[in-house]
Order: sequence, then structure tokens, then C-alpha cells
Amino acid sequence: MKPMRAMVLEAAGSPLEPRERERPVPEPGQVLLRVEACGVCRTDLHLLDGELPDIPYPVVPGHQIVGEVVRSEADGLEVGQRVGVPWLGWTCGACSYCSDEEENLCDAARFTGYQLDGGFAEYAAADGRFCFPLPAKEPAERVAPLLCAGLIGYRSLRLCGERVRHLGIYGFGAAGHLVAPAARPLGMTVYAFTRDGDTEAQAFARELGCAWAGGSGDTPGVELDAAIIFAPVGALVPAALKAVRKGGSVVCGGIHMSDIPSFPYASLWGERVVRSVANLTRRDAVEFLQLAREANLRPAVSVYPLARANQALDDLRHGRFSGAAVLVPARRASRGGPVQALQVE
Repeated sequence: MKPMRAMVLEAAGSPLEPRERERPVPEPGQVLLRVEACGVCRTDLHLLDGELPDIPYPVVPGHQIVGEVVRSEADGLEVGQRVGVPWLGWTCGACSYCSDEEENLCDAARFTGYQLDGGFAEYAAADGRFCFPLPAKEPAERVAPLLCAGLIGYRSLRLCGERVRHLGIYGFGAAGHLVAPAARPLGMTVYAFTRDGDTEAQAFARELGCAWAGGSGDTPGVELDAAIIFAPVGALVPAALKAVRKGGSVVCGGIHMSDIPSFPYASLWGERVVRSVANLTRRDAVEFLQLAREANLRPAVSVYPLARANQALDDLRHGRFSGAAVLVPARRASRGGPVQALQVE
């Protein structure tokens, strides 16, 4: 097989290492993709920091893959087709969760860029069942963040419940900046909570139509019907509970979060609900990608060459850009640093 370039995590706490590897060989039911773009996610930081269990080193991160099928061993997918690959990369299809349309909870599930090598590479193999057709004309950089930030944001929004008029978003990054424009057509007023003092992120939130933006310790002056927490900070759970009305919901949208501190029962009382979002389902992907097309969702994207994956991750960790970061292979990357492009319209 011909070689390819990949950015590989070889140990917890270490930077990604550029490596030359053989291209994957697709097994029955899989496709081989030429990667066009891959989004960078906070979950990739949890992977680097060793905060996810049983990481199978060495591993290629990246789970927001836009790619072209160059070899297909899967029914219904043809060479030349553009597809997207999300976080959920394989399920058993036979357990009670899979049978009850809760495949996101499958105990045997395997995840792209974690247990399965992902898209921080020039080529990637993927299970055809978890590849989703994408429009060929949209820039790959614009589509990639929809495959995790958008999908998790959509599932989090759906689990907020009905009759949500006032929605709070804690952590206004890749997911938050897609949820806000998706929520407004549903009749919701959105309030953005950022790191205290992060005036740049607050201004970005207001540009996207948020009615209010402030620090996580501030109050918007109204009771929230629901709040979504995207920041991996457990201390935000008690804060969000205090901000939501009786009967309101607090949805934790991350795969990893620091410990939640104790809080008085009075903060939960009044039929308030705290719940987590675990992964996604293929139904979520189909529904959201259709919604994204209809709503013309356009992520704000900072584009990095694949070889600068470590810089992209460090910039994400320290909040140096608004919106989402995307890696592109060298054959598609332009010279220079991160390019702020494709603003939400």
C-alpha cells in the first residue's frame, strides 16, 4: 500500500507526532476515504490529556471527517462520493440499546478518532453504516464542524424539552455558535455564558444574534427555561441550576467534565432536571444535516494545515479563535497561520 501522512498520539500528555503510515485497507462493510478536512474538537483535547479510558495507543485522533470515497467495500457507497464520518463509528447492532433506537448507548460502541483511527490523516477507513452523504459543492472546511459540534449541539438542544423560550448556552465555542442560530428560528431567545472577562467571545455571541452575553457568574436578568453546558467545567452545573426556572432542564453536552461540586437540594427542587448527552445516533445525523441545509448554517472556521494540528489544539485549549478549527491535508492547505473564514451567516 502507498504511504500517507498522519498525526499520531503515542502517549497521554504528549503532542501529536507526524508519522508516515500505510494507508488503511478497508474491510468488508468499510470504505477508504481521502480526507478533505477534519474538524478539531474539545474531545481531542481530552484524548491528548488521557482523560478518556483505555486509549489504544498509538491512535490517530479526529472525528469530524469530510472525505471522498476512493475504495468501497460497503453497500450503497460509491467511489467518488463525498461522505461525512462522526464520533460514533461502530455499534454491535444487536443489543437492547441498538434494537430500541438508542445505539448511542451501545456498550460495545467504538468511536472515531479514539478506538478507531480518525481523520487527522490523509486517508481514513470507516464503517459504511456510519458514513453520511454530503453535498459535493460545499467547502469541506465548512461542513466538517457540523459532524460533531453541530450534531452534539442538535441533540443537546432536542433534549432541552418543549416550550423553551429562553435558552442559556454555557461555553460559546464550536457547538455553541451553531446552536444559537439553529435555536432562533424555533422561537428561542439565546443567552451566552463565556469565561469571565472573555469580551471577544461575548461580542461574537452577540454578532450571532444572542440577546445577552456575559461571564459564567453573571445573570441575564431572566429565568432560563433550559441551559446547555458545553464547557467541561463541573462547577457550571450548580450555576446553571440556579439560572433555570422550576421545571427547567440543564443539559451537559460534553463527553468529559470535571467533578460537579455539591450543591443544596433546593437548587434541584422544583422538578428541575440535570441530564447528560451521550454520543449521537444516525437518526440525529440525518435530521441535523437536513436542518443545517435548510437553515444554511455556516460555521466560523479557522483552517490549519494537517502538520500544524498541535497548534490548532493549543489554540483551542486557550480560546484563541471563535467558532471551530479545521485541519486540511497539505495538498489542500494554503500557506500561513490559521485563517478565519466562513463566518456564520
